[in-house]
Amino acid sequence: MIFKSSAKELQDLRKLVFCGLMAALAIILSATTTIKLGPYLRIGFSGYPNRIVEYLLGPVVGMLFGGVLDILKYFLSDGDGMFFFGYTLNAMLAGLIVGTLLYRKPLKLWRVVLAEFLLKMFINVCLGTLWSSMLYGYGFMAILPVRLIKNLIQWPVDSAILFVLLQTVSKMVRRVWSDMPLA
Repeated sequence: MIFKSSAKELQDLRKLVFCGLMAALAIILSATTTIKLGPYLRIGFSGYPNRIVEYLLGPVVGMLFGGVLDILKYFLSDGDGMFFFGYTLNAMLAGLIVGTLLYRKPLKLWRVVLAEFLLKMFINVCLGTLWSSMLYGYGFMAILPVRLIKNLIQWPVDSAILFVLLQTVSKMVRRVWSDMPLA
């Protein structure tokens, strides 16, 4: 049911245009607000447009949005590194996780905290560390502690920011989209 409903979102031109605007915002945030702490550790805000799309439009749109945006960001990047599908897979899995947990459900802090925890621990720490170790030749266990600590620190901060952001966005969007559920 949730996947069918999310797939139907692709038929609404307003929502496709919204995805385009969120993609542009993510690209701008990626280029201007990302702090690189070596090849395997980055801090930035470019993931928030993804979370907004996943919350508003669900797991199907979130997965497509994340995958396409990851590829687009690579082609628009400054040639920093090579393309690796593992990171595209991470973006798609993030869309699946957040979209499934938050789409068309009342916005609750515990849901946002759970979604962020799964993203941080499964996507960022486990898979992200695996891809970085494969891509850059670092030992998995050598970079795992740094990535784990970074994500544990970011988890409550990102959860709070995302919760407030989604509350604000849902109030604004509800005025335009009549099928938007109440937060």
